[in-house]
Amino acid sequence: MSPASIEMIGAIAATITTLCWVPQAIKVVRTRETAAISLMMYLMLALGIAMWLAYGVLIGSWPLIGANAVTLVPVLAILGMKLRYG
Repeated sequence: MSPASIEMIGAIAATITTLCWVPQAIKVVRTRETAAISLMMYLMLALGIAMWLAYGVLIGSWPLIGANAVTLVPVLAILGMKLRYG
């Protein structure tokens, strides 16, 4: 398998896992309902995504950098709403 094919697989996987957070973020922003969301889970998730982002920067992997930079936005939005509205 060529390096370009491998990077394409990474880019597709990154796109899918990045976009999966958008519906949840939209729902939370619209309804402000966060009671069923685990604060600890989102804290750990945000930390993990930030660490994946740092790792991607350190190794120069654009799929990791792009996916985790974009994913961090809706996850932090959800986390912020959870902290604000509990």
